[in-house]
Amino acid sequence: METEDVTVREQLFHDRVRETIICVLLFICLYILSHFILTHFKKNAEFVTDDIEDATVNKIALWLCTFTLSVAVCAVLLLPISILSNEVLLTFPHSYYMQWLNGSLIRGLWNLVFLFSNLSLVFLMPFAYFFTESEGFAGSKKGIMARVYETAVMLLLLSLLVLGIVWVASALIHHNTARESLYDLWEYYLPHLYSGISLFGVLLLLLCTPFGLSRMFSVTGSLLVKPRLLENLEETMNCTAFEEASLSRKLKTIKNYSCFILVSSVIELRKKASPWQRNLGYPVAMLLLLALTAVSVLMVCFHVLELLFDESAMPRGMEDPHLGLASFSMFGSLGAAVQVVIILYLMVSSVVGFYSSPLFTGLLPRAQDTTLTQIIGNCVSLLILSSALPVFSRTLGITRFDLLGDFGRYNWLGSFHLVFLYNMLFAGLTSACLINTVTWALQRELIRAFG
Repeated sequence: METEDVTVREQLFHDRVRETIICVLLFICLYILSHFILTHFKKNAEFVTDDIEDATVNKIALWLCTFTLSVAVCAVLLLPISILSNEVLLTFPHSYYMQWLNGSLIRGLWNLVFLFSNLSLVFLMPFAYFFTESEGFAGSKKGIMARVYETAVMLLLLSLLVLGIVWVASALIHHNTARESLYDLWEYYLPHLYSGISLFGVLLLLLCTPFGLSRMFSVTGSLLVKPRLLENLEETMNCTAFEEASLSRKLKTIKNYSCFILVSSVIELRKKASPWQRNLGYPVAMLLLLALTAVSVLMVCFHVLELLFDESAMPRGMEDPHLGLASFSMFGSLGAAVQVVIILYLMVSSVVGFYSSPLFTGLLPRAQDTTLTQIIGNCVSLLILSSALPVFSRTLGITRFDLLGDFGRYNWLGSFHLVFLYNMLFAGLTSACLINTVTWALQRELIRAFG
């Protein structure tokens, strides 16, 4: 009996070590990827200065931003990894090389992402911002530690302010419970704070994703060579060359001349493109985007009907994912692959919609010209969007994979009216944006061809 207990303990120990190694390797890869991304956008003048102290502070803040961005990327990959892991175990149920892929590993990833995302939002990113803005208290000795002390005091005051706001909001909603839980920080205040942050992220996704789905057509079109109806490319090229030569001889305004240079470069690019790229690439890309958007709306509409007749359609949490028992899609592996593509497509669309909105256009990063404050703002925004993506996807019924760990413990997930209204708003907003975008695009192309 003792030998069996030792064997079980050894097995549990080896499983824990294996899961830890896998999580560490995954995070290292994401950290390196995030470091390259931030290095591409950061403003080098802020890190190469005569003031060594400022350069050191900026580097520490950049490390914290890299950590936060890697957590955001991992949050985006949570649902795709979970769904694909289940399908792999269904395809290879007795494979020795797939034994490491189990429910314990997936549940551990969800818990780590939840922990690190809240740690980054509540502590690391405010610390990075206050650290870069701090100069030390008046009369104190200058140096890194003086800035650390000032940042710690600012974080303490901010924490007290946030906890006070949460307590007042809880007292207005649940008067008796808030008074009894005055000192219950871990079991009462933090869950309410996490639930509020998640609700804000899900509402932000509701606003940004439909707008981003409509913007995806114009963004993709700007990256591809558009076909032109009834266009003679050689004749257009010759006319542009004559106009450019005339402007250069008459030395008209630089603005007009530069505009013609831009037009001629675009036409030259169209001339260099192959007939397949010029006539087939753009329509295929537009049809693919239209199909993905239409499938997303149909899945949400079907989920609305499920909410009316099936209680299991409501988003909820689970303790054990039970991987390898059944597919999370009624269409098997193909349906699971479509779910993964739709989830990633919605995330990309939400990011496009976020940066296209007038409120957040100023946060749009520029290569080698993004300040550290903008980087911190971008990391916080992306983390809020990505950490809400699993709840967003499950609430809309994009997947039937229930939420693991603390992701399924949000208070508002059990409200049928809130979930139903959320699905209806998403379907309505997305349909309206899609119809408006397609209609105006067809009008512009017809006017360009026949007008």
